[in-house]
Amino acid sequence: MDDRAIEATIRSYMQQVIHMSIATASDNRPRVFEVHFAFDDDLNLYWMSSQRAQHSADIKNNIHVSGTIVTHHFLNQKPRGVAFDGEATVVDVVDEDSRAYQAYGARFADRDAGILSAYENPEGARLYKIAVQDFYLIDGLGDGPPVKHHLKWGGRE
Repeated sequence: MDDRAIEATIRSYMQQVIHMSIATASDNRPRVFEVHFAFDDDLNLYWMSSQRAQHSADIKNNIHVSGTIVTHHFLNQKPRGVAFDGEATVVDVVDEDSRAYQAYGARFADRDAGILSAYENPEGARLYKIAVQDFYLIDGLGDGPPVKHHLKWGGRE
């Protein structure tokens, strides 16, 4: 599978899934958390979270994250999923024209009004962004065992 096919498969797959697991670390202690996510045309990933959450504090101290976007598979079902490595940051400024707001608001239209009001509160929830450096498509839909395809992605903004 060439890079264009891997990218197309990742885009198609991510459109179908709303849950993302993200791993952070602090003091040599890893943590994994689950969020609803959105993405933009450059495959930057976004989610909204409390600034007081442990993973938000972890990201302030260490921007390097890894994660997965995977549906739940049944026993004997051929798996497919996306994994990634990247750098996570809080989105400091959000308005109706920002990419983060547009991506998250389009995917979760029932929540977009709450985004701007959260930003009015200095302690309110914030959108976070992952600038993905590497994608991995784990594809078991073909013949044979699952294949892991690597797509170098960093710097495509």
